[in-house]
Amino acid sequence: MSEAAFTDGSWQSADGLTLHYRDYAGRQDRPPILCIPGLTRNARDFEPVAAAFAGDWRVICVDLRGRGESDYAKDPASYNPLQYVADMGALFDQAGLDRVVAVGTSLGGLVTMLLALGGAERLAGAVINDIGPDIEPAGLERIKDYVGQGRSYPTWMHAAWALKDTNAAIYPHFATADWLRFAKRLMCVGGSGRVVLDYDMKIAEPIMQSPDPVDFDMWPAWRALAGRPVALLRGELSDLLSAASFTRMARELPGVDAVEVPGVGHAPTLEEPAALAAIARVLEQVA
Repeated sequence: MSEAAFTDGSWQSADGLTLHYRDYAGRQDRPPILCIPGLTRNARDFEPVAAAFAGDWRVICVDLRGRGESDYAKDPASYNPLQYVADMGALFDQAGLDRVVAVGTSLGGLVTMLLALGGAERLAGAVINDIGPDIEPAGLERIKDYVGQGRSYPTWMHAAWALKDTNAAIYPHFATADWLRFAKRLMCVGGSGRVVLDYDMKIAEPIMQSPDPVDFDMWPAWRALAGRPVALLRGELSDLLSAASFTRMARELPGVDAVEVPGVGHAPTLEEPAALAAIARVLEQVA
């Protein structure tokens, strides 16, 4: 899978941050694909989606505030789902976006659902990657164990092995090259010359202060996606989206393409054939 070319774009948040996105060119007669990453991830997470679909589709991959090339927030309390939704609204306005096909991984999936709740007409379709209205406590505790810990590594290979140590159960079939690619998406070379996680460590503060990152009923937001093509992905080994929640989500959104991605946990990388095929089916219904 070759890497697609992109240009860098930016937009301004209401509280004065400059936020970044990758813009992969594609057909202008179709809604763009808007990729929204998970808690500790960034625009690079969606390189597989861009490699598969850019050209036929414009693909916009955002860095949420505090991640990647976006500004870090002045107030860590603004690292919350409702603020991310407001930031996406500003992107729609400033980039002249009308309707998009949203692809949201984990936190990005929550943001996508909340976008639907606030104005479903903006979504031509959606792919929700390994997240639902009910978040499993065990998965949330695992995330709390690692988020915001500012570890650093002398080389990319050291970083890759560290990720393997903590994530082998999530991606049991990864080879060395996969761990290295994973490291280069999640990390960057910091000012000290060491390899560091590519996000503001303060994104952990709101999560640590609250027992639940979303302390309101998300089921109406899930149901707000009705009336458009939607794919729901669950990693077979996921500890964040349970099989029971996955089944209920499929029941409560008639017509959803519910796909279990074999052999991975939270979250599928979207390189998996089952995941790419599900995205393609959504796009076929939008085109």
